[in-house]
Amino acid sequence: MSGKLLLSTAYFPPPIYFNLIRDSDRIFIELEENYIKQTYRNRCRILTSNGILNLSVPVMKGNALKARVKEIEIDYSKRWQQVHLRAMTSAYSRSPYFQFYSESIMKIFLKSPRFLIDLNNELLLLCLGYLNINKCLLYTSSFERDDELPHDYRYRISPKNEPGFTTRPYIQVFGSGEFVQGLSILDLIFNLGPEAAEYL
Repeated sequence: MSGKLLLSTAYFPPPIYFNLIRDSDRIFIELEENYIKQTYRNRCRILTSNGILNLSVPVMKGNALKARVKEIEIDYSKRWQQVHLRAMTSAYSRSPYFQFYSESIMKIFLKSPRFLIDLNNELLLLCLGYLNINKCLLYTSSFERDDELPHDYRYRISPKNEPGFTTRPYIQVFGSGEFVQGLSILDLIFNLGPEAAEYL
């Protein structure tokens, strides 16, 4: 796919998100849409010894109602950074590349950005660097509803319809024979390191 791509902001989204960025010429991240709960905008899925675990970045409830995504503030009254780092360590400390990448992720968490969009953007740029994807990201300045067009993936990449996008199987730390699809890019990066880009 080439040309324009429209994506929602996302917290450690699945590999298809990066696949689309790699194969597109003009990438826009949506800033002006109303925030949607229970999506990859503030959550990701990792694979633990007990199966899939959803990690969610808590947001301030008051501004999550009919607020634009760029206005959503992270709720630091909950110790989510420690919870997420502990969960990632438990899930991936035995993966081949966890030690190589986890410190950079921790540094971004410890910056405690005020807005969800800022956290997501920093993590997105970090992961793009790990995958050797060098693209200029643009940001929307107004909201346009054209989700029927082929370049609009804002609502297609979702925990609810993830099976439509598949990743080539690789060895997972807690894989028990059957490859688990729809996980965060973290699973791919921690398990494959520099080879992760080849699996997109």
